[in-house]
Amino acid sequence: MIELYNFAQSTCSLKVRICLAEKGLEWTDRRLVSADHDHLSDWYLKLNPNGVVPTLIHDGRPVIESHTIIQYLDETYPETSLTPADPYGRALLRAWLTYVDVIPTPAVRYPSFQFGGLLKKFAALTQEEFEAKGRSRPTKAWFYKKMNKDTGFAGEELDTALGDIRRTAARMNAMLGQHRGPWLLGERFTLADAAIEPLVDRMEDLGLERLWTRAYPAVDDWLARVKARPSVQEAYYHGCRLSEQHPDLGLGRGTNRAFVDALDAA
Repeated sequence: MIELYNFAQSTCSLKVRICLAEKGLEWTDRRLVSADHDHLSDWYLKLNPNGVVPTLIHDGRPVIESHTIIQYLDETYPETSLTPADPYGRALLRAWLTYVDVIPTPAVRYPSFQFGGLLKKFAALTQEEFEAKGRSRPTKAWFYKKMNKDTGFAGEELDTALGDIRRTAARMNAMLGQHRGPWLLGERFTLADAAIEPLVDRMEDLGLERLWTRAYPAVDDWLARVKARPSVQEAYYHGCRLSEQHPDLGLGRGTNRAFVDALDAA
C-alpha cells in the first residue's frame, strides 16, 4: 500500500523515513540514485512534476513534498500520532513546518554541496553540460545558476546560508526552553522534531556543529536524544550520511570548523 521514492542521503527523504519508522508502518523502498538522475526521468516526472524526492505512493496515488507527506501519513495512520492533540499545539507545528521549509531547508543545500562532496559529480562535465543539468531541474534551476561547478558558491552566499542555520538553532533553543523539552513542542516527540532532525544531523556530519554548540548547547542535547531513537537509527542505514558516501569528507571537518570560527570572529 505504501511506496516511497527517495534518495538515501536526501534530508527530505529522511524525515519521511523517520515518520514511517515512528509509526511502525510497512512500506516498499523505491530507492533512486541521484547521480543517475532518476528523479528527472520522464516516468518519475509524471509522479512528481517538481523533479525532487521524496514521492509517496499510497493506494496507487502520489503524494509529494516531504512536509505534506508526513502530515498526510499522520492523518491517514493516526494510531501513533505525531501531531499535538490541541488546536494551539497543531498551530505551532504548522508554523514550525513552514519555517523549516522556508529557512533551514534551502540553507542546508549550500554547505551540503560546498563541503559535502556533492560538487564532485559535476567535475567531469563541461560548462555547457553543467548549465544544461541545471536547466533540467523543474524547481531548482535557480540554485544551480548560483553555483560554480568547480568552486561552489561565493562567500557571501555561504555566509547567508550558515547564518540562517544559526538562526534556526536559536529558534530551536527557544522552543526547547519555552516548551520545557525534551522535544521541540514539549514532552512528546512530534513531526516538529522529525522535520528538522535530518538538517541538523547534516550540519553535524559536515563538521559545522559549532554553529550551535557554543551558543545553544540545548540543541546538541536534543540532537543526541533524537539520534538515540530507534526510528532515527532505522532511517539512517549505512550510506545515508555524506561522510559515509564520501570517506574523505572527514578530512575536511577541521577546515569547516575553522570556517565557522572565522565567521564568529568577523
